[in-house]
Amino acid sequence: MAAKSDGAAAAAGPVPEGAAGGTRGSTGGRREAAAVAGTPGVTGAGGSGPRYELRDCCWVLCALLVFFSDGATDLWLAASYYLQGQRTYFGLTLLFVLLPSLVVQLLSFRWFVYDYTEPAGTPGPAVSTKDSSTGGPSISTKDSAVAFRTKEGSPELSTRPAPSSASAYRRRCCRLCVWLLQTLVHLLQLGQVWRYLRAMYLGLQSRWRGERLRRHFYWRMLFESADVSMLRLLETFLRSAPQLVLQLSLLVHRGGQPDLLPALSTSASLVSLAWTLASYQKVLRDSRDDKRPLSYKGAVAQVLWHLFTIAARSLAFALFASVYKLYFGIFIVAHWCIMTFWVIQGETDFCMSKWEEIIYNMVVGIIYIFCWFNVKEGRSRRRMTLYYCIVLLENAALTGFWYSSRNFSTDFHSLILVCVVASSFALGIFFMCVYYCLLHPNGPMLGPQAPGCICPEAQEPCGPPADAVTSPPRSLPRTTGAERDGASMGGERAGTPTPPVFQVRPGLPPAPVTRTFRTEGPVIRIDLPRKKYPAWDAHFIDRRLRKTILALEYSSPVTPRLQYRSVGTPQELLEYETTV
Repeated sequence: MAAKSDGAAAAAGPVPEGAAGGTRGSTGGRREAAAVAGTPGVTGAGGSGPRYELRDCCWVLCALLVFFSDGATDLWLAASYYLQGQRTYFGLTLLFVLLPSLVVQLLSFRWFVYDYTEPAGTPGPAVSTKDSSTGGPSISTKDSAVAFRTKEGSPELSTRPAPSSASAYRRRCCRLCVWLLQTLVHLLQLGQVWRYLRAMYLGLQSRWRGERLRRHFYWRMLFESADVSMLRLLETFLRSAPQLVLQLSLLVHRGGQPDLLPALSTSASLVSLAWTLASYQKVLRDSRDDKRPLSYKGAVAQVLWHLFTIAARSLAFALFASVYKLYFGIFIVAHWCIMTFWVIQGETDFCMSKWEEIIYNMVVGIIYIFCWFNVKEGRSRRRMTLYYCIVLLENAALTGFWYSSRNFSTDFHSLILVCVVASSFALGIFFMCVYYCLLHPNGPMLGPQAPGCICPEAQEPCGPPADAVTSPPRSLPRTTGAERDGASMGGERAGTPTPPVFQVRPGLPPAPVTRTFRTEGPVIRIDLPRKKYPAWDAHFIDRRLRKTILALEYSSPVTPRLQYRSVGTPQELLEYETTV
């Protein structure tokens, strides 16, 4: 059987040898996740695999500390403005705290509602897996809840008897308590805190449980970490970034000795921005098995890189805005429009629907006001160099216009601020060079670089052939109409006669790789091509696909592997198109 993420069922036959593997999930559209017999050439998710370490737990605790320090200093500063009778500053400070928080809490609660409810009147995804090494009976489940109640270590699954009235009552009470708890947590604006704590709990459970449940908890931990990193990225650039510019502008406008509380608020906002960017990149790399993970040394280097470049950028904004408020607003809007158009022109592939992609590009345009953010596959050196050249010219122009309005002969304080902008930007570029030259996961930029994937000794592109995946789901490019209509796929011209639907086709030879891939055990096959880095895998974005994969993974006696469809293989495409 195959399980579509929209609840429909389909049949899947055996997989040809060497079929391209898959990745970890993506969003939107009709997607199929099929659990089929083991396939040579697809990497295994079993074995030891990655483990949750204590330093991962410490990283989450530090993220919580940054979150609370940022929010607490902003609220404390707003209360201080109110007590001082500065109602305008109080209103702006509170607005930049509450409005982004409400947006993020609504999005987080919407995710919870989707993850915790089943479509009304519709059973959960109908799925089945079959172990190719044992040839045992298939394992089936009608919804995710049944799969998650499976006992650990059960050699096979059987149909559960109908629950008694007492157990059904207890289950309803538990679900009601969960709903009340989640509602209270999100009303208190603590949705991200709950997700941080849950990710840490799942990671610790993956250390303490047996091998089968260890892998399951690790997958769920990665899903939760991906959710909270995306929520924090959205919140920090909607809250901390404008808050940083506002408080710096007020500090510059007042002059003299800076107050302690505004200085603490700006420092906390700056650290929050830098930390969130580095944490997002680390979780994204950790979620993709076709990329080397980002070390904590590299993450710290990224924090320092973004810390100093954003500090220089924000201070230049604050200096200019303290004198030319109207022109500053025009400049920000123009810069955002240009950056958004640049991102759209690059044809990003983060989301699965057109309108979601446009909203995503608009958010990235906001990020580009302050710092570099890679959204396009391939070497980013030229794009990043162009971006920082533009930023350097803008910083120099904004600071120069502000400095020209000062008294050159007597205002020594203004010259110090100009030097701070220049030195901060130079320090940020220095740490960026340290990261790329010494701490990049692929190796030193100026020396011999290791392959981008996780097999350092491979001479050819390593890892699973084409799009293979072994761990939690990842993101993939959308399937175009031409691909589904048979237009020029893998060298075949449109209109070329295709074999009969039920004809047994010979398998393709496996691609040469340096690793020995698991060929036994179940495979979860996803009818989507894999998205390319720096996009998330599909099962991280598409919550229907995520629920189906978790149900399959938990109900299977052996940790399954993930396999995405290879667009370049016409036989594979035909097989997917005819297994409905």
